[in-house]
Amino acid sequence: MSQIVGEWSARDLERVSSEGLTVEEAERELALFQRGVSPVRLDRPCREGDGIVSLRATEEEELLKVYKEALRTKRFIKFVPASGAASRMFKEWYRWLGEGGFSEKAEGDAFVRDLKRYCFFSDLQEIFAGQGRDPEEAIEKREYATILRLILTEEGLNYGGLPKALLKFHAYPEGCRTPLEEHLVEAAFYTRDGQNCSHLHFTVSSEHQNAVRKHLQQVIGTYESRLNTVFEVGLSIQSTGTNTLAVDLGKRPFRDERGGLVFRPGGHGSLLANLNDLDADIVFLKNIDNCVPDRLKPQTVRWKKILAGYLITLQDGIFHRLRLLSAGNPGEADLAQIARFCRKKLHLVIPPGFSKRSPAERRSFLFEKLNRPLRVCGMVKNEGEPGGGPFWVDHSDGTGALSLQIVEESQIDRNESGQRTLWESSTYFNPVDLVCGVRDYRGEKFDLTRFIDQDWSTISRKSEQGRDLLALERPGLWNGSMAYWNTLFVEVPLVTFNPVKSVTDLLRPQHLP
Repeated sequence: MSQIVGEWSARDLERVSSEGLTVEEAERELALFQRGVSPVRLDRPCREGDGIVSLRATEEEELLKVYKEALRTKRFIKFVPASGAASRMFKEWYRWLGEGGFSEKAEGDAFVRDLKRYCFFSDLQEIFAGQGRDPEEAIEKREYATILRLILTEEGLNYGGLPKALLKFHAYPEGCRTPLEEHLVEAAFYTRDGQNCSHLHFTVSSEHQNAVRKHLQQVIGTYESRLNTVFEVGLSIQSTGTNTLAVDLGKRPFRDERGGLVFRPGGHGSLLANLNDLDADIVFLKNIDNCVPDRLKPQTVRWKKILAGYLITLQDGIFHRLRLLSAGNPGEADLAQIARFCRKKLHLVIPPGFSKRSPAERRSFLFEKLNRPLRVCGMVKNEGEPGGGPFWVDHSDGTGALSLQIVEESQIDRNESGQRTLWESSTYFNPVDLVCGVRDYRGEKFDLTRFIDQDWSTISRKSEQGRDLLALERPGLWNGSMAYWNTLFVEVPLVTFNPVKSVTDLLRPQHLP
């Protein structure tokens, strides 16, 4: 053990253990703080024909058939990270509430004009009625602070304290739906198995777990009857064992007022543990706030099936070649053909002089490259949404090998003009629309924790009780946590991506009746 381990007190060791961590993991995190996190090196943005696959109409139809055939033998599940709080959706509204109103008349006029267009307005009316008031009166008197307070706080709807999953997003003749309900409906169209069971899994925060479970119990019977299916829905929380150690600005363990170690949530990359626990063959991964009303679901569902068909087709090709490699001694023609498959179908970079290596070396290299989890990621044309995108990335291992990766802006060195230019020249955006193959050629589940690039962690400056600290976030779920997966990017239509990052996004045509 390193010298630092000797500095842990018995109380420290007990605290580390109570978090579900090991001393070795705490040591690794401290070492990462000490050496720092290197920025990701972009080689070039992915474009159509250079990392981005654009499918022809005939290919789409064939892939739909592949998906349909796979329903007979494969278990599909939809995985939805849904632990995010809704408070960030209401950033502007919180500011106005804090200021007691609007700084400009135009802002107030727009707020009043749009208020009745939100499908939660009827619930707001009930809150006012419970107080013996009419919201129209409050609107007429421009009692903005009262209205905002009854939307955001526990005095009313408490929308600022709920997860996005439980907000009312979309209006229908029979009532309003939450994102949780929209994902149930959507999943029934592409995770339904031969026993008529539709499979989903939501990750939720521990504080909202009971509320989410209660809401599911209230609505699930209605949708099972309406859609003629049975839902199998799993819920899990982010394990405290994925929390990370905080350090002070001197990069020593940060301690609270009682001298105890401080741990913080490790970011959405921590959800890899939840994904790793799923019992499935194919996993659809999608964010909770990216959902649409029924009138727009057909395109979304169609492309989910196409992406799954594309993954299964690739997987069949990979498994065939892995069996050939594992069976004994493939010949020269086989090795050359497998290397060509890796290069042309999986966009894997074959090192110079590869053909001159011994057959055993080539077999080992190809087997290791192919025997990995597989993901097919839908990518949309960049229309200015904030978030990551698809790039060819130069790995930090000194080999000069490039790979396809999803990169966030925070991961690059924006002070370096060349990297900034590459980032800004990207024409595609990551909508978090993934289909994941998580079993190997023998049908056994991969241990997904083996394919993380820990160097893709992020360190940020935070504060706790007025004191500055450095916090460590684990590599992002679809960034460094999947860095060593085999990755393919497929262009999907923009209509399949309709996130709600701000409450005013609910006023976009896609989210209105």
